[in-house]
Amino acid sequence: MGLLAIIFLLVFFHTELAISASSPIFGPKQVTGLLGGSVTVKCFYPRTSVNRHSRKYWCKESTRQCSTIISSNGFVALDYQGRASITDFPENGIFIIEIAGLKRRDMGPYKCGIGFNDRGLSFRVKLDVSEGSIVPEEAQLFYVEQQGSVTMTCAFGNQYTNANMYLCKMTKTSCSTIIDTQGNIDPSFKGRVLLSKLPIPGSFSITMTQLKKQDSGLYLCGAGTYGAEGESKKLDVHVFEEALVPKIQPVLNGVRGGSVSVECHYNPKENVTVKYWCKWKQYECIQIISNSGHVQDSYEGRIVMHDNPENGTYTILLNQLNDEDAGYYWCMTNGEQERKSSTELNIVEGKPNLAVDNGVQVVAGSPLTVSCSYPCKYANYEKYWCKWKNTGCDPIVSIERDPSGFTVNCNKGNRVLTLNFDQISLADQGWYWCGIRHASHYGETHAIYLQVQGVLQNSGDVRNPSEESNDGTDVPQIKPENRGVPLNEPKEAAGVGGSADSHGDSKSSTVLLSVLIPVGVIFLLLVTMFVVVKYRFFKHSDLVSVGSYRTNISMTDFENARQYGAKDNICMEGAHETQIGGTNDCVIMTGSPKEEGKSRKKKRGSKEEVEMAYTTFLLNSENLEFARNSQEQNSGSC
Repeated sequence: MGLLAIIFLLVFFHTELAISASSPIFGPKQVTGLLGGSVTVKCFYPRTSVNRHSRKYWCKESTRQCSTIISSNGFVALDYQGRASITDFPENGIFIIEIAGLKRRDMGPYKCGIGFNDRGLSFRVKLDVSEGSIVPEEAQLFYVEQQGSVTMTCAFGNQYTNANMYLCKMTKTSCSTIIDTQGNIDPSFKGRVLLSKLPIPGSFSITMTQLKKQDSGLYLCGAGTYGAEGESKKLDVHVFEEALVPKIQPVLNGVRGGSVSVECHYNPKENVTVKYWCKWKQYECIQIISNSGHVQDSYEGRIVMHDNPENGTYTILLNQLNDEDAGYYWCMTNGEQERKSSTELNIVEGKPNLAVDNGVQVVAGSPLTVSCSYPCKYANYEKYWCKWKNTGCDPIVSIERDPSGFTVNCNKGNRVLTLNFDQISLADQGWYWCGIRHASHYGETHAIYLQVQGVLQNSGDVRNPSEESNDGTDVPQIKPENRGVPLNEPKEAAGVGGSADSHGDSKSSTVLLSVLIPVGVIFLLLVTMFVVVKYRFFKHSDLVSVGSYRTNISMTDFENARQYGAKDNICMEGAHETQIGGTNDCVIMTGSPKEEGKSRKKKRGSKEEVEMAYTTFLLNSENLEFARNSQEQNSGSC
């Protein structure tokens, strides 16, 4: 009989421990209060609709039963009236029991639970009452659902600013290091634990994600060396099984040049405003993309985030994979209860399923068709093209026209999805994605960069501007026969070459017009003034023929021809004509003796003198030959 009793007790206690271990209710294993003082007990439970409205209780165990001390239905045991209370916080999944005026008989085992009896959802707590003045430090509790995450903060003061900081998990004999600032990390936690120093000296935070049931237990975070020097703090982590745990793919394999798709989960009912994806490092998680539109420069054109609030997911698509992309990535939100899932990305040998030309150069104004071929396994999937932006890539499916002017057509016989442009414009330059989608889940993608350069002239030749493009890079020349032809080599994401020309030409034209209009007005005024002056001059002039020239000469100009050195009837006696411009120096009287005493007329202006000299030359040039003959006959007449 004694042996049977022992076996029964062992089975009973084993069953109790199994129930306690598998129960989703969680609380402190032990609490201590001072005699006459008070204690506070926190009990956690899953936030299901049933649990939120169920009865919560606190009972004291005995050999026969667990007698209720207080419950959320309003019951309070006689001995605890006025010194015990229970408060439920269903939105946070926690209820709190407070007991004041502690007595020695309050010591013993208790249970906090949900339901009408202690056989269901409950957790065992031991209460101690101390007669001393110091209460031992209790472990900080962390209640985390499976595949979820937790962040724990530890602070130890300025004296530990340069000390080693660590997190370890308690075992029966020691504390096994999970991560520390000396570069050590447990292989089973690689990629899913993060240690970050905080701005306050001597403080740091630990974030663990993708938690498993076996991760439950007692941890120590500390500064210094465990068991030798420094300080530490107890952290009690409980991972409970959630009925509906989202499927998370912990490992992804991608091929060089290919793509991967990562689905992140969050609770759409909570006020989640920040969502981002980051790459894990041992002491930081570098943000790559967020729902605010931030994209790290090295990922521009090859990563996008699709948010789906209806089912509480956001999908990350990453393509153009290379060896440097291998590593661990975290899905992050600002929700306190949100999962921060971790995914490992491996780069393996293979070829992408989607085939698109690496890069395309095209001249503005010309048509373009870009093809994307896919394998037979994607024949019944939805195919799409989209233009990439840092805020997303909205798909344009087959036979659908985008407002920007391009269409997408799918030839299932050839398994080709084409992107068609009737006329390329400078605004069409950028990254374009060909992708696969099935039942609202995004699959493989492939990206190309479309570079638009130059403009077409009326003659059909290509005008390639020499100015720099918008991003400061020189625009390479494109031959007319290569317009719209895909290139074998991938091109860098250069700026729009023709945009600067267009803007520069427009600006130059405006400046030219602003200068020419005033100059033209001034020119017209000058012409008008010249015409008026000439008109007045011509009223007193006769038309004279001089050789092969015709000119207008005023007859009054002949009156003073002698004043310009071309004397009338020079070196003549009587009425005989003689030479013009001979070599003899002759003194000629220009008037009668009666006129010698009179004063000469005032000379004309310099302008009139010049005109008169030229006119006289023209008048006498016709008789030049005759004058030479006369000179020979009368060489000594003076």
